[in-house]
Amino acid sequence: MYQVVNASRRVERELDKIPARDFERVAEAIQRLGENPRPFGVVKLAGNIHRIRVGRYRVIYAIEDTAKIVVITQVKKRNESTYKSF
Repeated sequence: MYQVVNASRRVERELDKIPARDFERVAEAIQRLGENPRPFGVVKLAGNIHRIRVGRYRVIYAIEDTAKIVVITQVKKRNESTYKSF
């Protein structure tokens, strides 16, 4: 089992902006990353940075295998600027 942690307060603010109907799905997907950090459909972006798709939202995270930690770095609605920093 991996421990799932937020990288910053920004991630919490991004989660707060998600409508209730979508938040439940996103939160469940983030919790499941603790059991399997590389689920079906995961896309490796760069280095240890990965992305999963949850409806129209993208959860971008880093996997630290040695420490058994999944660090959530971004939760964003998909648009052209979602992947600019990678």
